[in-house]
Amino acid sequence: MRMFRHLLIVGLLGAAVTAQADPVSYKMDPGHTMVLFSWNHFGYSNPTANLGLGAGTLVFDQQDPAKSSVDVTLPLSDLDTHVPALDKHLKEADFFDAAKYPTVTFKSTSVVPVDGTHFKVTGDLTVHGVTKPVTLDATLNKVGPHPMMKVQAIGFDATATLKRSDFGMGAYVPMVSDEIQVRITTEAEVPKQ
Repeated sequence: MRMFRHLLIVGLLGAAVTAQADPVSYKMDPGHTMVLFSWNHFGYSNPTANLGLGAGTLVFDQQDPAKSSVDVTLPLSDLDTHVPALDKHLKEADFFDAAKYPTVTFKSTSVVPVDGTHFKVTGDLTVHGVTKPVTLDATLNKVGPHPMMKVQAIGFDATATLKRSDFGMGAYVPMVSDEIQVRITTEAEVPKQ
């Protein structure tokens, strides 16, 4: 009987370790995700816009982060600068041309750990019908049971610097900066079964 109990405990511990080592798939939460970008306007100000989140999936392998991935769709219909006239202008043909290209997408191609909480996430960013490789500097904020949602959750921040002219959106450069600062913050949860 003692041997059976010992084997059962070893088997359960082995199953727990195996389960912990598997990649976990998370659904990104639009209510707790901001994709902010800012630019310099004629040297006077640095406006910011939020692209929001349409849908996003994040797969995170805590034991082997290189097996992690992210896939995100950002609908331009949600673009928000808090200035309706500017929202409208940014969606027009000289910038995003949202009627022709209604979404921005990012699909990772590699995740390289820098240390236990920092990662270089490289992927294909598609904006204005142009796809280019982009590297995000990502920071793992927290992973564990969410106290309100009662499910496994994860949170990341990420930053990048892009050139909008690389994506065919060079209107008014250099008076309106070509360089765009991107800051992302997101929470994601394991979908409830």
